[in-house]
Amino acid sequence: MKGEIQKYVPEAPEFLEDEARKVWDELAPELVKKDRLEPLYEYQFASYCACVANFIAASACLAVEGLYYETKTRNGIQQKKRAAWGIQQEAMAGMRRDSALFGLSPVDEARLGSGGQGDLFDQVMAQLNGTD
Repeated sequence: MKGEIQKYVPEAPEFLEDEARKVWDELAPELVKKDRLEPLYEYQFASYCACVANFIAASACLAVEGLYYETKTRNGIQQKKRAAWGIQQEAMAGMRRDSALFGLSPVDEARLGSGGQGDLFDQVMAQLNGTD
């Protein structure tokens, strides 16, 4: 029979909140197809999903409340960043860190898909021997 063999896609861990579970359900099948979601890596992928959920929640909060609020101090009225802004920034940093492990950016996809760096000396020797 021709066709793709269906690989087992693990369920999202119970400890993830609903939005993080949605991210898991969306991306886990694709990672399994690329052999990048082994049982050993499930907690790290759960971390990525939680970061995405935090990013979504913080972004929604900022869309409603705005980036800043004003407060009166002894120096006059000042603008302060909302707490959601810091949460959003931390979530984005976590997303970048964890996404690299699973090839979830174009650069990381190319890096993981290339088969590694290879051996520099093999390349140099092939050029010197004229077999390159």
